[in-house]
Amino acid sequence: MRKVRFHRYGNAEVLRLDEVAAPTPGPGEVLVAVEAAGVSLMLLKMLAGAGEAPLPGSPGGGFVGRIAAVGAEVTECQVGDRVGGVAAETYADLLLATPALITSVPEGASAADALCLVHGGLVALAALRVGALEPGQSVLVTNAAGGVGHLIVQLAKALGAARVVAAVSSSDKGEFLRSQGADEVVGYQDVHWGAPVDLVLEGAGGEVLPRALAALLPFGRLVTLAGYGGTLDAGAVLGSAVTVTGLSMGQLARHRPKLVADCRAELWRLLAEGRLCPSTQVFGLEHAAEAVTLLQARGSLGKVVLSVESVES
Repeated sequence: MRKVRFHRYGNAEVLRLDEVAAPTPGPGEVLVAVEAAGVSLMLLKMLAGAGEAPLPGSPGGGFVGRIAAVGAEVTECQVGDRVGGVAAETYADLLLATPALITSVPEGASAADALCLVHGGLVALAALRVGALEPGQSVLVTNAAGGVGHLIVQLAKALGAARVVAAVSSSDKGEFLRSQGADEVVGYQDVHWGAPVDLVLEGAGGEVLPRALAALLPFGRLVTLAGYGGTLDAGAVLGSAVTVTGLSMGQLARHRPKLVADCRAELWRLLAEGRLCPSTQVFGLEHAAEAVTLLQARGSLGKVVLSVESVES
């Protein structure tokens, strides 16, 4: 089978498509025939050697596919089930996953759309629910052109937000974001981000984080949903009486399982109704290096997706 691997650390050019033996599911594992896999910024750290991933390495993350075989002790799913989730090595024709980290995917959804919703869409809607968005309120989204951010923009409008402000690193993404439903688009470098908002969904981190806090109205809410670092001044939080919440999907799954289940059901319903339209840039598995280069250059719009079939990029 085909599998994207890197045999040394570096940038996107170290990725290559190898022929390897197909894995066999052990106890508590399932074998999945992959339809699509997601490309994320975390891969860049992996390629650079962060965490000293053993060589040869192979990227992991989100995926959508169909169960091809099940190992011993697996009772939650069966061969033929269409599923999505996360796994350690996803850039391949076949992968191994554990039932606890996968969920059912509707037959009618395209692989690319399903990939967007299985993880990114779940994060986006959960962030809005945790942030307690109410109809008529205003929302600011950072990293708004990314795989999660563009879905937050769409979902905020679908849930009745009166004003959605999209914050991005480059002004050339403005047309795309307005097509997603953004009422205003601002750049991180802009002096003013417009009128303060009720809710900020912060996915950029670093120097953007304190600016996101400053964009809130008194008693506003900020939800952080990316692990890119950044520092907040406790005095600024106290002075404006705002609420800051860190979004952890793991904690929600353990302690608020109904919220997660409700979000999943709502996402599939909105997709089926045409009220949620994920934006994707799809590359064939053999073009993984090109997909990663696009992401590295911050040139992606929406979710970057790898298909196991050859797709013109």
